[in-house]
Amino acid sequence: MKSIKYFAVAAALTIASFSALSADEINSAQAVDQQAVGVVSVSGATNLSSLEASLADKAEQADAKSYRIVSTTGNNNLHGTAALYN
Repeated sequence: MKSIKYFAVAAALTIASFSALSADEINSAQAVDQQAVGVVSVSGATNLSSLEASLADKAEQADAKSYRIVSTTGNNNLHGTAALYN
């Protein structure tokens, strides 16, 4: 029974730490007060949800605290760009 409690606590802490590390998407009004530190882009997404997820992953890999999607183009093969902020 103790091992189940320890596992539950470890799982909760792991989930909490991963959510704390992810970059947050912000809007243009929130970006006004922040300094852009870089840009990421992705290509080949088939829908907007996967494009947003890919940009969020790249922002997280770049250790950005937040990001703002600045452009999207395409029909069946989407391309997107996001500005990174710290």
